[in-house]
Amino acid sequence: MDDEYWFCLKHHTVEPREGCRNADRLGPYPSQAEAARALDKVAERNDEWDNDPDWNDDASTDTDA
Repeated sequence: MDDEYWFCLKHHTVEPREGCRNADRLGPYPSQAEAARALDKVAERNDEWDNDPDWNDDASTDTDA
């Protein structure tokens, strides 16, 4: 697919397929605008996961101790 873009974590720029190595990028995204929002999307997902009771282990219910 020609219309794919990545967000480079080293340079904080949107890149086409021919960019930095994949280990240094997030994506692919279907548009430059979506790739530019990559870090915002990561922060939003982290916040959702941090506040999701299915993913938020409560230390007080830990039975392995």
